[in-house]
Amino acid sequence: MGVVEKIKEIEEEMARTQKNKATEYHLGLLKAKLARYRAQLLEPATKSSGGGTGFDVQKSGDARVALIGFPSVGKHFLFIAIRKAIPGVIEYQGARIQLLDLPGIVEGASQGRGRGRQVVSTAKTADLIVIMLDATKSEEQRRLLELELDAVGIRLNKRRPDVVFKRKTTGGITLTATVKLTKTDEKTIRTILASYKLHNCDVMIREDITTDEFIDVLIGTRKYIPCLYVYNKIDAISLEQMDKLALEDHTIVISCEMDLNLKYLIDRMWEELDLVKVYTKKRGDHPDLDDPVCMRKGSTIEGKSSKFAPHAQKVGLNHLVQDEDVVSIFTK
Repeated sequence: MGVVEKIKEIEEEMARTQKNKATEYHLGLLKAKLARYRAQLLEPATKSSGGGTGFDVQKSGDARVALIGFPSVGKHFLFIAIRKAIPGVIEYQGARIQLLDLPGIVEGASQGRGRGRQVVSTAKTADLIVIMLDATKSEEQRRLLELELDAVGIRLNKRRPDVVFKRKTTGGITLTATVKLTKTDEKTIRTILASYKLHNCDVMIREDITTDEFIDVLIGTRKYIPCLYVYNKIDAISLEQMDKLALEDHTIVISCEMDLNLKYLIDRMWEELDLVKVYTKKRGDHPDLDDPVCMRKGSTIEGKSSKFAPHAQKVGLNHLVQDEDVVSIFTK
């Protein structure tokens, strides 16, 4: 039995299993197996990504946005409409945003249909995912796309669970929870650790997580990426339907045919990227306001999140940069 068949078998068993307190432990084991098989399914694509014909291109600019959707939703039309002079690049307030128009996804993409694994894996490199939907078929399209992205380890509009996991060579398992666990329990967590052959480790849980979220921490390769849902063809639905869609979180309604909300879409993409612009200043010169450095909100002057060398400002190296900060860097 191949990996795809094993995945399907587990999914069918999970669908048959009634979810309650008595089956919680069994479902936890099934979820752990499912996560392992899905990781195995992605391995060949990862190993062969250095050669062959993938869809990825060299990352450039200050941020990367991946445009994802089913065929015939107007994705390519949007790509042409919002990009500027440089192909595939949006220039916005001095920042350069790289826009990737990924090939249309078909159902079963995460299992290799239509070379979909390469497509959705490329999405992992994005700073923002824009899911484009046909407003007349949006509910089913959104459900299927979220399932495909979730299957390859992309978590949309979520943050990493507040769990500290550390392997060690001896000493057994030390499990500590600083909050009451209502969505899983210690027995399930210990069994999942054993299923991954993890017999010596420290685990500290600092929020009320689910079994799925704990497995995500163990896998360690999950990507937590902001997502903006773009509903196209709103001229084909009623005003009531359009208003309902527009009120959803992380959502914008557009019409490529009517050129409606396309400029606002770029504004929303910038908001979802959550970047700040920082200007540099040489000693004795005016700040360079034409070429900002874009950084994630919450980045510091020095550290893993920084693009700067150590500086001589009197704010400390852990200073959180704010939008339109001016930074001078001095060397001794």
